[in-house]
Amino acid sequence: MRTLWNYSNYNNDIRITRQDAAKCSHSGDCESDVMELLQKPYIKKQVATLDREQLKKELSEYGAWNETELNDHNQNIIRWLWLSAADIIENN
Repeated sequence: MRTLWNYSNYNNDIRITRQDAAKCSHSGDCESDVMELLQKPYIKKQVATLDREQLKKELSEYGAWNETELNDHNQNIIRWLWLSAADIIENN
């Protein structure tokens, strides 16, 4: 399984296959696709290591979510996978 990396500013690097990234990077709502991706063992293992505060800091720089929203770590994981999938598709 060949994976591509999305590198971060705060040690939230994640690797996703191109096929999985494409499924989570399309117009419209991608949340159900990201939720499906979260069930894959290679993704589960990676997101389990994401630090709550570092991920929050990473996402806060996007300016798309307020402080209350960024306190939800599970949603932050979904946001980060979605953003990572889009970056992988756009940059590789």
